[in-house]
Amino acid sequence: MTASSLRGPSDPTVQPVPASVVEQVDAADTTLSNPKRAVVALGSNLGNRLETLQGAIDALEDTPGVRIKAVSPVYETEPWGVDPGSQPAYYNAIVVLKTTLPPSSLLERAHAVEEAFNRVRDEHWGPRTLDVDIVAYADVISDDPQLTLPHPRAHERAFVLAPWYDVDPEAQLPGRGAIADLLAVVTRHGVEARADLELRLPE
Repeated sequence: MTASSLRGPSDPTVQPVPASVVEQVDAADTTLSNPKRAVVALGSNLGNRLETLQGAIDALEDTPGVRIKAVSPVYETEPWGVDPGSQPAYYNAIVVLKTTLPPSSLLERAHAVEEAFNRVRDEHWGPRTLDVDIVAYADVISDDPQLTLPHPRAHERAFVLAPWYDVDPEAQLPGRGAIADLLAVVTRHGVEARADLELRLPE
């Protein structure tokens, strides 16, 4: 006979779990068992670009409710919307993650990570230490002005589509179709893979 059976059901060291705690645990377990897949684009054209992208990946991984599942190769990209040579080239990458955060909370975290790397928003198309953009969140399609999903220009940007295709060639952009098909019709001019650079999955 075990010690526990000797103590029996009247063991004074066993305290009942309050119903409210049980409800919270059950709710959390339901949420955690249904993480959503999200795709996040990273970009940097100021400072130590590679170090900044890796720092952003690590910061996202450190977010409760977020787990990084894949990190793309690095691409070097000429800046959009500005005169050639007026800004340094970008390093771009895609991360695929699983999250229990709703889109609005994931956006708040993205902005917090940008601010941690001294992102400044005083010039449209201006250079920046870090961009963290939510490209897609599950199958959500939304025209919310605070967070349009999927990203309204992702389907026409090779610096988003190419690295995304590298880590998930079967991916679909909600409302737009297969990444492979979208990538086939956009220009890759000024978007070059950097095989000599590497970002790592957080340990």
